[in-house]
Amino acid sequence: MSTSDTSRSPLILAITACPTGIAHTYMAAENLEAAAAELGYRIKIETHGSIGVEGTFSSKDIDEADAIVIGADTVIAKDRFRGKRLAATGVDEAIKQPKELLTRALSAAKWEGKTSSDEPQGNQGEETSGSATGVRALGETVYKALMNGVSHMIPFVVTGGLLIAVALSLGGTPTPEGLAIPEDSFWNTLNELGGLAFSLMVPILSGYIAVGIADRPGLAPGLITGLIATTGSLYGSEAGAGFLGGIVTGILSGYVALGIKKIPVNKYIAPIWPIIVIPIFTTLIVGLIFIYFVGAPVAGAFEAMTEYLAGMEGSSVIVLGLVIGAMIAFDMGGPFNKTAFLFGGGMIAAGNAAPMGMAATAIAVPPLAVGVATLVRRAWFTKAEKDAGIAALFMGFFGITEGAIPLAAARPLQVIPANVIGGAIAGALAGVFGVTDHVMHGGPIVAVLGAVDNIVGFFIALLIGVVVCASVMLLLIGLTQHGKAQSKAASQDDQDAAGIAKEDVSEASAQDQPLLSAETVSLDHDLGNDRDEIINSLVTLVSPRLSDPSRVTKAALERESKHSTGVGHGVAIPHARTSGVNVPTLAFARLPEGIKWADGEEPTTMVFLIAVPEDAGKQHLKLLSKLARAIMKDDFRARLQSATSKEEAVEIISTTVDPAFLSASS
Repeated sequence: MSTSDTSRSPLILAITACPTGIAHTYMAAENLEAAAAELGYRIKIETHGSIGVEGTFSSKDIDEADAIVIGADTVIAKDRFRGKRLAATGVDEAIKQPKELLTRALSAAKWEGKTSSDEPQGNQGEETSGSATGVRALGETVYKALMNGVSHMIPFVVTGGLLIAVALSLGGTPTPEGLAIPEDSFWNTLNELGGLAFSLMVPILSGYIAVGIADRPGLAPGLITGLIATTGSLYGSEAGAGFLGGIVTGILSGYVALGIKKIPVNKYIAPIWPIIVIPIFTTLIVGLIFIYFVGAPVAGAFEAMTEYLAGMEGSSVIVLGLVIGAMIAFDMGGPFNKTAFLFGGGMIAAGNAAPMGMAATAIAVPPLAVGVATLVRRAWFTKAEKDAGIAALFMGFFGITEGAIPLAAARPLQVIPANVIGGAIAGALAGVFGVTDHVMHGGPIVAVLGAVDNIVGFFIALLIGVVVCASVMLLLIGLTQHGKAQSKAASQDDQDAAGIAKEDVSEASAQDQPLLSAETVSLDHDLGNDRDEIINSLVTLVSPRLSDPSRVTKAALERESKHSTGVGHGVAIPHARTSGVNVPTLAFARLPEGIKWADGEEPTTMVFLIAVPEDAGKQHLKLLSKLARAIMKDDFRARLQSATSKEEAVEIISTTVDPAFLSASS
């Protein structure tokens, strides 16, 4: 990728990355290459895109480099560049001011590890722009870290839950203490393996939340403090703090590790700082905080809740069922859940199996409802969430409420309230119907094995609870979708005004359509007077290829809110990667008059909209990366400006990017 034949010219290594990794990553690379050629510099570029990392630097490259340039809006670790001149900025500057950036890098200060590598480069210096920006950046960091933890946790939930479910179904027999499995049996070994996988669930969640905030130095303390959160004996609790405690320890560990990481240290101490100092001190600080300041209240709450439930024993079965059901469903294995469950189990020994019947009914509601919700509205969930939903259905049958944790952790404000409402209703109805459970276990499995009295009442209460829970869950999630029906109506109005004919294409036929065709091109139509209208019109243009146009519009506008996708030269390239897309899609619009895309930018006359599914294949992403590079070339833009038909525009784009581009399908 070198652009100069002389070995005497400076060698600059550049990294480019944007949040979606579709367009700006490669446009920045193209402009940096062109600028280096003009300046007479040698350059090698490492792109961090959706395809993955390409052009990875070797140790020799780094040793020989005169300077490092990072143009990125995502996390880029800098440790390998210690002692090198380094200029870090956002991807936007790499696109619009590549010459200035390269020149600045050659005179930049040498990086000695004093700048956090976990912060997106484009956010540096934004703290002074106002508290709203800082709060938004903090919220985005925590959310991304939470998603990092959830994605790593899911395999442990699914593996542990399914192993336990198989062991219980094939080797379990009802006893007053629960579903017992003979200790010397193969099924007991399987059950213990599942239990070990489950025991790692919260530590993994905590550890990878910390990694999302502080990078690798946060992993060890996040894992250890996550284990502390589940070990109630450390702070006098009969139940640990559950996955909610793991979220707390993960966030605390991440930010404590990040704070220690920012402390300037001597270059001789720097090598041991991330592997000894940060893990030890972060673990001590967060561990002691949790044990003495967080865990103690959890233990106190556990005792208070137990006493409260004991005092309710003679009260209305409806009220008692509401309370037990809500507690069971709230934290799915945490202190509230354990308190209600242990109370129900204790009442079996006292000769009253009704509280356990309420708990046994409510305990299956969250996982079953999560599974139903992901089946009913699949387009609203990510692939990982849909997979976890299927596993949750199976776990719910066996009374493993933890099956709902992945979605509850990813969408706590939507899932947890729905769980509480659905669990409370199921518990109350179980009380009304006189459902009793004579073993310390729950879910349909105990009814199938004959441990429940009034099986019909049990299943009626469970079914109603699941329906209510799933309905509330979908309602709350739907409220975050920007009012899909209204958005579709508005899109139709924009479509009519623009004179764009929308074909009724089925999803099956959409799968056979190319990335780009004449139907996804608009030449000199009035699509609107501002950025949002243009994006909405282009989404409408390609709507036959989308499962949820409003979600695509939302994703594209959220990307714009972080950084404008106007790239100069009168071109904008909005893009979205979302489950609302059926097949990878490209739309192109040449506008009759230039419109203002963002403050301080030249008028935009050409717009490319890229929309890809979350699980888009690498072939499509490679083609789109080539398109992003082509957009930066003067000849390519000039030919598109002079195209006289949609078919000619398609031919220009397809032949410039790749001969197979026109026929590329999903």
